[in-house]
Amino acid sequence: MRHSRRVALVVSTLLISCFASSCGLLVRSRTILRHGKPVVQGQSPKLLSATKTQLNARITNLYNPISSFQATVDMTPSLGSVYKGQIKEIKDVRAFVLYRKSADIRIIGQTPVVRTRAFDMVSNGIVFQLFVSSRNLFVQGDNSAPATSKNALENLRPDAFLSSMLIRPAGPDETLLLMDDTDEEKAEYALLFLKKGPTGEDVASRKIVFDRLDLSIARQIVFDAEGGIISDTRYAKWTVFDNNSFPAHIDINRPQDGYGVAMDVMQMQMNKIFADKDFLLERPEGSQLQIIGANGSDAKPASQPPPK
Repeated sequence: MRHSRRVALVVSTLLISCFASSCGLLVRSRTILRHGKPVVQGQSPKLLSATKTQLNARITNLYNPISSFQATVDMTPSLGSVYKGQIKEIKDVRAFVLYRKSADIRIIGQTPVVRTRAFDMVSNGIVFQLFVSSRNLFVQGDNSAPATSKNALENLRPDAFLSSMLIRPAGPDETLLLMDDTDEEKAEYALLFLKKGPTGEDVASRKIVFDRLDLSIARQIVFDAEGGIISDTRYAKWTVFDNNSFPAHIDINRPQDGYGVAMDVMQMQMNKIFADKDFLLERPEGSQLQIIGANGSDAKPASQPPPK
């Protein structure tokens, strides 16, 4: 046995010596990238380590201090998705985002150049309302109602923006699983949020990706019950606004709904006091009404004028 071990050690030493000297042509260096840039030899950045509990605490520390905000953003909506093979972008849309905990959100979008109202939508976390100016269409219904319109702009849901802009920590029905996803091109942690499926099995509800260079949040993916992607949001340019850290660039993709939105924060006021009327969207007189009914069923559009 000792003889076998001695032979194996000699063979290993010879192989190492061969690769390091006379057989050097067989050795190939592999470039390591960090944020898309090659790492200079001897100057590799230190990778930070964290547990799943510590990462969830980072999310909590970002989420809890924000009770409200008002943001002015440059928005680039995109229609289509990678699954449909075509994406059409709409440039230079200005938008104003109002948010108040726990789930009040309103987004007013303006058309390029002339800055007239393109859309206005509001949600209290349960129901939503949406007005599309170009079609004089007023849509209202449940947040959970499916986005089935052939016009992707009519599939906008304010709650979809909220779930991407504010990243929630783990809820009582979620358990955590941490994965180290570090290779030559990236250094990341993937924090999986698991929920119990219909038959009691664990299924992934969300995945949040952290950059191991600074443990900032780089991406959040939300899954449906079958594992399909509901939303895929990427975050960049984390900035401190009124002592609160918030991503100044947010790129939201909703492949099943057929649209995406990239937002760049131009102005941000944190923890602003709002009145209830700030989240009240009244139906314009003469607009066409479409009600998306309970239980996910779409009602037929109604064209009666709004009540006075």
